[in-house]
Amino acid sequence: MSQINVKDDQGVRIISFNRPEKRNAFNLKMYQQLTEYLIQGERDNAIRAFMLRGEENCFTSGNDIADFLSSGELNETHPTVQFLHCILELKKPLVAAVSGAAVGIGTTLLFHCDLVYADNTAKFQLPFVNLALVPEAASSLLLPLIVGQQKAAELILLGESFNASTAKELNIINQVVEQTELDSFVLAQAKKLANQPPLALQASKQLLRHNQADVKQQMLKELAVFGERLKSDEAKNRFQAFLKK
Repeated sequence: MSQINVKDDQGVRIISFNRPEKRNAFNLKMYQQLTEYLIQGERDNAIRAFMLRGEENCFTSGNDIADFLSSGELNETHPTVQFLHCILELKKPLVAAVSGAAVGIGTTLLFHCDLVYADNTAKFQLPFVNLALVPEAASSLLLPLIVGQQKAAELILLGESFNASTAKELNIINQVVEQTELDSFVLAQAKKLANQPPLALQASKQLLRHNQADVKQQMLKELAVFGERLKSDEAKNRFQAFLKK
């Protein structure tokens, strides 16, 4: 069974996370496949937009900790780093349908999406400090721009979960949708994007994301500190406690 499912539907590439036994936690293979499917879609003129979703009413519970700890240095060839650069540089619009857990990367990747919708089961969390780590995916820059400095500090420094209603109030998502309607609604929104003039759509996305150089610089800065934190005794103790659970 593939851990990443892909289906193309009327100009929309639907990418589904499919590892329900691990609550769709990302491992290195999944990062590699995600990057490959996104790059393929960028090169395919028939694909006009991307949609991300999770199977079994779960977006993703974040990184597979055991897999991540054995994955080596966070350099340019690391699958996670390649995925982060890919979503940062994506030219075509990216939309997300969030149901259930959206933990860690499950929340931070949303800051790189153009449209985000969630149902009322969605639970968002940025538990980096809880694990003695730091934020990634340039979330330390993007989140304050979205929600304000003090609210961003609350979400990152305390690392507590929050629901879809709060995410909507904070402008992290566009709209809360009924669970039974989420996938069909988000696919319809993605198809609207796919029917827009593609070059104008891509040019407008670039103009909206005019600070990409700053975002990339912050992403690299975060990765450097993140790599240092992974080696710390503080993080090792937290990971051991987490894995024992």
